[in-house]
Amino acid sequence: MRPPRRVRTLAERGVRALGGPARARVVLTLAGALAVDGADKGAVSAMAPQLARAFDLGYVEIGLLASVTALSGAALTVPVGLLADRTRRTRMLAISVALWSVAMLMAGASTSYLWLLASRAALGAVSATAGPTVASLVGDYFPAGDRARMYGLVLAGELAGTGIGFALSGLIGSVLTWRFAFWWLVVPGTALVWFIHRLAEPARGGRFRPVDAHRPDGGPTARAARRAHLEPHEDLVLDSDPRQRSKWWSIRYILRVRTNLVLILASALGYFYFTGLRSFATLYTTRHFGVTTTVATSLVLVAGIGALAGVLSGGRIADRLLRDGRVNARTLVPTVCMLTVPVLFAPAVHATSLAVAVPLLVTGALLLGAVNPPLDAARLDILPPYLWGTGEGVRAMLRTLCEAAAPTLFGYFSAHVFDTRGGDGGGTGLQYTLLFFLLALVAAGLLGLVAMRTYPRDVATAQASTQRIATSLRERRGR
Repeated sequence: MRPPRRVRTLAERGVRALGGPARARVVLTLAGALAVDGADKGAVSAMAPQLARAFDLGYVEIGLLASVTALSGAALTVPVGLLADRTRRTRMLAISVALWSVAMLMAGASTSYLWLLASRAALGAVSATAGPTVASLVGDYFPAGDRARMYGLVLAGELAGTGIGFALSGLIGSVLTWRFAFWWLVVPGTALVWFIHRLAEPARGGRFRPVDAHRPDGGPTARAARRAHLEPHEDLVLDSDPRQRSKWWSIRYILRVRTNLVLILASALGYFYFTGLRSFATLYTTRHFGVTTTVATSLVLVAGIGALAGVLSGGRIADRLLRDGRVNARTLVPTVCMLTVPVLFAPAVHATSLAVAVPLLVTGALLLGAVNPPLDAARLDILPPYLWGTGEGVRAMLRTLCEAAAPTLFGYFSAHVFDTRGGDGGGTGLQYTLLFFLLALVAAGLLGLVAMRTYPRDVATAQASTQRIATSLRERRGR
């Protein structure tokens, strides 16, 4: 039976907006890989009150459920990133999603807090594959000029998945039990394995793209750098395939690229706050505003819609500024956003009226969502293609360490530092914690100001390295 004409028309418009069937297939599949992980994290946040009752947990124990997932992932992101630069990435991603589905079954079957904690650790270990492989695939699937916009579409999957996790897991958990809030995620995870398996593996360095042609001049980023007459850092320009070097050499090289180091730190600080906020959003809303879990979940979803709008628009705005000749556009947009978010979030967290808090939170979430697409694209701009997986692995390690620390630190500060009611964090403790850790976003914005200055020359360096590596590979094949 054919779908209604209106549905077909909307589907065709969506495919055209994504750049055609080939691009749409890649974007939706990679977004799905991030979505299942986001849905799991959203489910934990939505089920936090039920988990607290089922296992008699406090703020610290709930925070640890999110922390252990990130901590186990941090231990594997660098090895996975190195592997992503040296093996078939689509196969790696398919295997990791299959193992993720098995770990979700384990989480739903937990009979004790320790079992649940162990299953969360297993989930973190298998989900570590997503960041490095998706980053490397995005770089090779899409041309440099559209990379921030396309990255935004892929990253939208993580936020959409988090929202679905909040909504459906919250609904399923309230109707059935918290176990089914985890178990239902096995179904889309299993289906996703099949779609990933059918993706064509792109060649390294953009020599051939299943979805687009690679510009030999490096795209608008490199052209803008040349128009600014920027010279590369000669001591960082590579003359041969870096995959022939040792793994430790690759890691040291990535950390020597100043903009990359600055962006890694800025991104980690941003994710630190976002993770802490996400982990306690439902609990804070229910206790601070006195609403039910269902209402709180709905309000968090509204803020999530704002973040999704930011993810979809941030990359597009940065790419447009870049085409207009603004060479540091992909660092400018996230810097402005990170410095503006605390101005909106502070009064929102302090407010006692939902009518005041919700518009501020939605606008702040929009700006927070706009940070990641241009920032992630910028990290690809400043590294040669053969180091994209390793670069993302190093960044993901620090990011996941911050994600691991955030829920536990937020919980500890709420219960033991800012609490005014004797240890349960139910008074102003969580409110003051959310306000205090806004300093992380301020620090991230200040680091962004540094990146705006260093980014253009590092783009020129990466482009020079890419050209020399390509020449070296052609000469080697000619022999």
